[in-house]
Amino acid sequence: MGDLFDALVRLIAVPLTYFYEIIPSYGLGIIFLTIVVNILMFPLTLKQTRSTRAMQEIQPEVKKLQKQYKDEPETLNKEMMALYKEKGVNPVGCLGPMLVQMPIWFALFRLLRTPEAFIPEGTRLAQALAQGPQHFLGMNLALEPSKALSGEGIIAAIPYLILVLLVVATGWIQQKQATPSNQEGAAQQAQMVTKLMPLLFGVFSFSFPAGLDLYFVTANVFRIGQQALIFALDGRPQPAPKEAASGEGEATPPSKPHPRSKKKKRRRRK
Repeated sequence: MGDLFDALVRLIAVPLTYFYEIIPSYGLGIIFLTIVVNILMFPLTLKQTRSTRAMQEIQPEVKKLQKQYKDEPETLNKEMMALYKEKGVNPVGCLGPMLVQMPIWFALFRLLRTPEAFIPEGTRLAQALAQGPQHFLGMNLALEPSKALSGEGIIAAIPYLILVLLVVATGWIQQKQATPSNQEGAAQQAQMVTKLMPLLFGVFSFSFPAGLDLYFVTANVFRIGQQALIFALDGRPQPAPKEAASGEGEATPPSKPHPRSKKKKRRRRK
């Protein structure tokens, strides 16, 4: 398993080394690497976005089934699976891109920690790393923001702290962009949890190497543009109607006219 993971780290090191040969910037190399990874993952991201949209669209039907079979969990599960199959929805499809990218995150983490073990010898990047840590926008890309803050002081750590804030901000914008507004009930609670995820991710990124945080920011910005393109093609996801979301599918009956209004009409006729 270790050999397989090392092979993945070396695979990621190849394009990073190539980009450095073209433009001798470690930070720009990570940005270009991120863009390439996300372009390759576009079909999976497109499938994820459409799967999420489909899940939102069938929520009224899901709520009806939950209400109808609330005392029959086994029947409810069967009916839910039948509904997913009929609508072509994969309930875990939204996790696909994240699960695929997780090995890449760990591999990049390993590469940034020990680049000399994976960067091919004799390359321009290997020679640069032999001279010392690589910096980008005032940051040592192998250093964690937490260590920069504790070891170099608040002033020197400002670029690292800004990077962590960008991880949170771009992640929040991406989640807000993908989630329809005016949700109610459980959907609103799920929306709040989803929006808290970028904040949690920002806490984790505080202990990641700055180069990996740069990867996250670039990936978030890329996906914001990617989602905008998908929404331009398919339309933005819309919230379920309030009647359907609350399980009240019937229209409210028209209110009866007040007796006084009838008397006024009679007087006018006279």
